[in-house]
Amino acid sequence: MQQVDKHQVKAFLLQLQDEICHKLEQEDGGATFQQDEWQREQGGGGRSRVLKDGHVFEQGGVNFSHVFGDKMPASATAHRPELAGRKFEAMGVSLVIHPKNPYIPTSHANVRFFIAEKEGEAPIWWFGGGFDLTPFYPFEEDCQHWHNVAKTICTPFGVDVYPEHKKWCDDYFFLPHRNETRGVGGLFFDDLNQWGFERCFAYMKSVGNGYTEAYLPIVQKRKQTEFGERERQFQLYRRGRYVEFNLVYDRGTLFGLQSGGRTESILMSMPPLARWEYSYHPESGTPEALLYSDYLKPRDW
Repeated sequence: MQQVDKHQVKAFLLQLQDEICHKLEQEDGGATFQQDEWQREQGGGGRSRVLKDGHVFEQGGVNFSHVFGDKMPASATAHRPELAGRKFEAMGVSLVIHPKNPYIPTSHANVRFFIAEKEGEAPIWWFGGGFDLTPFYPFEEDCQHWHNVAKTICTPFGVDVYPEHKKWCDDYFFLPHRNETRGVGGLFFDDLNQWGFERCFAYMKSVGNGYTEAYLPIVQKRKQTEFGERERQFQLYRRGRYVEFNLVYDRGTLFGLQSGGRTESILMSMPPLARWEYSYHPESGTPEALLYSDYLKPRDW
């Protein structure tokens, strides 16, 4: 039986946070990440890093957390009743980047590891994570690049992994009350343990490391695109959907709040500015209408 090495996972996650922050700072060329270290009363803590008012990124957050306790929160045991009565550890890196330029998509990535232990019994563990892209003024070639990287990451782990985890992402990042996807998807997976520890860990590492490979070429290609007030207002309106999803449906937000995590770090994913407009419908034939007609539904890239 393979040994579960949670210390190895934590070391990777800390290194991943460092590397992603360094690459994003280089791309921005202006602002740097400011770090807050925090402690959780019930056990554990983390380090939150936020970049504000950069040349390219209006706000970005890259968080590491490692929390533990004697009782799993309700959001975790709802679909896994066998976890009740076990002590748990949860660790992960989670990030959301909100660019200034409406032609650069918002992006999100997350990789995480859970382990629930009970004396005299085998540990229950799993990996989860993924990344997804939320454009406002999408370019087909950018979406194809994003999904090509995702497919390349998945291929060594089996030909069925990309279609499964792409569909999972399309299904998860969906707003039922709007009947639209949050963006153009990517990868999403949870409860991954069926390949054994080493292979599951290798996949989680590939997803974490692949995020900047997928995102930064899009940023580089679009950051000089000129935009005006119309594009800015549409960007702020669409950011409202991001808020709606994170507060109403996102399991990570619920887990963080229910487990007594640091509220500022959990809600770091929110955009610095957003707006809502009553009964907005884009005018037919406009670039804004194209987002709705061609991109906010699952699609084979």
